[in-house]
Amino acid sequence: MSHQALLLLLSIADVGALRTPLSASRRAVLAGALALPASSRRAVADDSSDIEVYFGCGCFWHVQHEFVMAEKKLLGRSDLQITSRAGYAGGSGMQDGKVCYHNAAQISDYGSLGHAEVVRLRIPPTSFRAFAEEYVKLFDKDGNRPDQLGDRGLEYRNVVGIPGGGGSPLAKELVDASRENGDKLDFAKGKGGDPDARAVAFVMDTNSHPFYLGELYHQFHDGFAWGEDYPGEYNGITKKLVKSNMLADAGCPNGMLGVGIAGL
Repeated sequence: MSHQALLLLLSIADVGALRTPLSASRRAVLAGALALPASSRRAVADDSSDIEVYFGCGCFWHVQHEFVMAEKKLLGRSDLQITSRAGYAGGSGMQDGKVCYHNAAQISDYGSLGHAEVVRLRIPPTSFRAFAEEYVKLFDKDGNRPDQLGDRGLEYRNVVGIPGGGGSPLAKELVDASRENGDKLDFAKGKGGDPDARAVAFVMDTNSHPFYLGELYHQFHDGFAWGEDYPGEYNGITKKLVKSNMLADAGCPNGMLGVGIAGL
């Protein structure tokens, strides 16, 4: 991906508006587009309380595993301290008080609501850059996600949710993480129900596009690829969290059994 391709974290009309004349450099544009008062930057840097963020990159099973490992590696968290949860975000809210995976009854279907599969975390704001780097590493050198040729459509689009969206100083950290790890991605301001575009991640404001918890059977699941089975201790985190009243069924059809359309 050319270093002269323009990154916009401003309001744009569509994916086609991502690129402008090649004479504009990403670094120069970002310096102006993401500039915030020093007081705002300090407020984020000095805030010791955890923030809620989410990352989407195709099927959430694999993504959750990678971020669970990141929580353990970067923050030293135990199984009961893990905050990574599979779920849905980026769409137009919920129906009947919930957002659900595809189901035969077609109740609160996340795809119909314009949501993508994501993984939610609660992390210190000072750790966001490190987690952004883990996210970027999920893509290959051309900006393809692991299941780019398999799962496609708005349910699998690339999204990143942060408080304040593109106007947050965390957005610049996200862009910097991408640039310094292969410059694989372009970024656009998510508007909700955005398209699935290769090598483009939509930046969402978690205040206006919150996270909705997925079904229990989706949590700490084996990967989507053939033979991508994780250790039993990883799969068992669900039971630990449920037993400790830290994870509960959201009330969707077959939320605990994992039997929806075609048994998925």
